Amino acid sequence: MFQNPSDQERKELLATAKNIAVVGCSNNPERTSYLIAEALQKAGYRIFPVNPNLTEPVLGERPYASLDEIAEPIDIVDVFRRSEAVLPVVEEAVKVKPRAIWMQSGVVNEEAARLAQEYGIMVVMDRCIKVDHAILLGGK
Repeated sequence: MFQNPSDQERKELLATAKNIAVVGCSNNPERTSYLIAEALQKAGYRIFPVNPNLTEPVLGERPYASLDEIAEPIDIVDVFRRSEAVLPVVEEAVKVKPRAIWMQSGVVNEEAARLAQEYGIMVVMDRCIKVDHAILLGGK
């Protein structure tokens, strides 16, 4: 049975991460993925919007159609996709070797979690990265 990393493990990840790929990022300022990408950016992370439908910059950052287009190391892949759409994202993510896959609130996929863990990638499911950042790092 899957269990999320401890508060301390998530805190350490968030405190040391620099680059976050936001899969399913929207260019609509009213969408949760946009709001959380914006909050992560304001918290000091570099965000990489990943959405094949985007052509214009989002929050000043060039969008990417897929994770493998990103030339820089990715610390966290933050996933804004329905639970049943997560496995292909993780299959792509294991090739770019992020430190963690973070599935947003309401997103759970045990098979995807197992696959990521087989590659030594930390997995967080059904948790909001923005909320965890505020709680664990005090909004820093």
